[in-house]
Amino acid sequence: MHKVNRLTPEEHAEVTAAVTQAERMTDGEIVTIVADQSDSYHDAGLHWAVAASFLSLSVVAMFPAWFMDRVHWLLGGGWERDLPAGLTLTLLLGLMIAVFLAARYLLAIRPLRMAVTPKRTKARRVRRKAIAYFKVGAERRTMGRTGILIYLSLDEHRAEIVADEAIASRVGPEVWGEAMVALIDHVREGRPGKGMAEAVRQVGAVLAEHFPKSDSNPNELPDRLIEL
Repeated sequence: MHKVNRLTPEEHAEVTAAVTQAERMTDGEIVTIVADQSDSYHDAGLHWAVAASFLSLSVVAMFPAWFMDRVHWLLGGGWERDLPAGLTLTLLLGLMIAVFLAARYLLAIRPLRMAVTPKRTKARRVRRKAIAYFKVGAERRTMGRTGILIYLSLDEHRAEIVADEAIASRVGPEVWGEAMVALIDHVREGRPGKGMAEAVRQVGAVLAEHFPKSDSNPNELPDRLIEL
């Protein structure tokens, strides 16, 4: 899988041209947004660090003799076999804190944090961000309620299509499946611009079928690709 960097001016021009061409055939208004990521996922890193600290306690519970041997070795081997309960508990707490801090430090590295974040969590965050951008930039911003957003989140390799009420009432979410597949396939090959342009063409074809171009429909939303 290719690492996706920010889009080039040529890719911006390609997507903008695709939007302009698609809207010549439809009253639909296509908005395109590309973001580096939809969330920092620091909470996922925190959850994994907490889980790691409790896992370390579980390992001690499974192998108490091994743990006590390590403790005696750490303390110099001159202690009696049965340590005071307070000291034992303090050492266990210290172990959990050390594991927690180590996990938090490692998961501060974004690629590692992204790798351990569940796919469902990423999907929910990308969808939530797409809806938020749609509400700000496209929802009910056209006379016929025919705005539609194609949103791509690069780090997650995920995309979403969110449509205004007139489009959603006629076109089911499953109809956009081929456009989404084409977009993500290009992103995985390191060609996000081509992916967005292809998605725009396929979305435009669907819109032209249900909302053909009328003589009185103005261009109400920007054609240019928005990169955040």
